[in-house]
Amino acid sequence: MSAPAIAADLTGTTAVVTGASDGIGAVTARELARAGARVVLAVRNEAKARAVSASWTGRTEVRRLDLSSLASVRAFADGWDGPIDVLVNNAGVLQADTTPTQDGFEPHIGVNHLGHFALTQLLLRYVTGRVVTVSSDLHKRGRLDVDDLNWERRTPRGLQPYNDSKLANLLFTFELQRRLESSGSAVLSLAAHPGVSSTNLAVGSGGLLGRVMRPFISLVGQDVDGGARPTLHAATRPLAGGSYVGPGGPFELRGAPRLVTGSRQSRDPQLARDLWSRSADLTATEALPSSPVSTDPAGVPA
Repeated sequence: MSAPAIAADLTGTTAVVTGASDGIGAVTARELARAGARVVLAVRNEAKARAVSASWTGRTEVRRLDLSSLASVRAFADGWDGPIDVLVNNAGVLQADTTPTQDGFEPHIGVNHLGHFALTQLLLRYVTGRVVTVSSDLHKRGRLDVDDLNWERRTPRGLQPYNDSKLANLLFTFELQRRLESSGSAVLSLAAHPGVSSTNLAVGSGGLLGRVMRPFISLVGQDVDGGARPTLHAATRPLAGGSYVGPGGPFELRGAPRLVTGSRQSRDPQLARDLWSRSADLTATEALPSSPVSTDPAGVPA
């Protein structure tokens, strides 16, 4: 399967894609560049990103960004100048290793959520169009404890830290949209998930996890180009803020992109505000004022 060409002409726009040296991030960056955007690959492995993008059509550049280090996130933001039409928070980890990040965070919440939270806060003054954050359908199994984000009181088991980080991605997306609207900003916050896709994030997982996931993905999943389609849809199509895009096939495993619905927990505005406050404290970043208290249980636009 090949990722469909983007219908819009993106000439004159700028996109930043994190984790763009491999997998869904690489396909997303490739297709945005093919459509005419200037695409910045924000990556930890610069040599790999340059090699991957060498054969692409369009204008690309590579800049270092290690989301496991707040110092690296700040350095990336400090080096930025100019508008960003699309910021794609794509990078992520799925690993058995529980070694803390450079800032002492549990690696899944540290990289998948806190790193992107800080990056978005620091770059938001440059964003003119939209922020797209890549989550996962596994967010539905999240059991996020805002008071124990770093698993200091609990024992991590299986995929739970990853699931929690993906729930955090959606809570962040929807709360960001509420705060943008409250501040009068026209910038949009959206989310996407790839379904089951054959990326190194999944099949590259070590040990028992990797051995279990490989045959499952080969049976029910789609290739990496197919997995990137929801992200590209969220990044380029006319959608309302707070939209969540995933595959349209059975159980959201694969298929053409469509609007999907996050779990009730992901749409809990109080949990989102609590997570935002905790994340702002941990990362020492805060770009937007509090969102208004909502009586809508979904907490996001219809």
